[in-house]
Amino acid sequence: MAKKALVVDNDFFFVEFLTELLESKGYEVVKAYDGKEGVSKLEESVFDVLFADLIMPKIDGIQLIRFARKKIPPGQLNIVAVSGTLIEQIEEIKNIGADYCVVKGPLEEMTDYLGGLLDNLAQNKSAPRFVDPGKLYPRQATAELVDELSFQKAVFDSIGVGILVVDRDARLMRANTMALELLHKKFEDVVNLRITDVFPQEGRGRLVKALKEVTKDLQLKRRSFYLSISLKIVVSVLRMGKDPDGWILTMEDIGS
Repeated sequence: MAKKALVVDNDFFFVEFLTELLESKGYEVVKAYDGKEGVSKLEESVFDVLFADLIMPKIDGIQLIRFARKKIPPGQLNIVAVSGTLIEQIEEIKNIGADYCVVKGPLEEMTDYLGGLLDNLAQNKSAPRFVDPGKLYPRQATAELVDELSFQKAVFDSIGVGILVVDRDARLMRANTMALELLHKKFEDVVNLRITDVFPQEGRGRLVKALKEVTKDLQLKRRSFYLSISLKIVVSVLRMGKDPDGWILTMEDIGS
């Protein structure tokens, strides 16, 4: 039986490059083009190897890898983190659960390195976890991008209320530190869940009503309700264009 690989990257051409390489090594390949789709594929099937880009929309590669490692223990799934910002993020990704980390670069060089990595995996041989950092240098523009993303994440996690970002399929994409504390959950436990499944049964009806109201009434900026005596939820529509792209939920413990 052919081994199965999942490739998750929002770069169409890089997905095709990896697919061709993996198929030449005898793998059956499943493709996903963002982290949310990658989580869904991991829930639907069993894979031998996962290739995940680190910077992707909706659910990023770091969150995807943490989800995969929680779901599938080491030895049952080889995880390869792939990114053009690997060197700039090297400290952040050392402990996320990836078995191997590969820098995006010239395809001919990647073909040789990844081909060797796949050959080692097929023969159960060890391989270097990182591309030799001595041969790679941070680029100013990329470093600035990573700094900006890190700044945005720090702001997101420092806000004193819980924030949940929900996509148009009503599935949870992001949650800040305060939201996870209020939910008493880890992000890996709730990522890609239906937002109604994140909350207790008794509050789901009020949540669904609020989601519908802010979506139908364009003049209604937000709708609030109490999930419990002390937990206040405010629902607003997430719009990046004319049509709704999802919802933002804020959570505040007014009893604390």
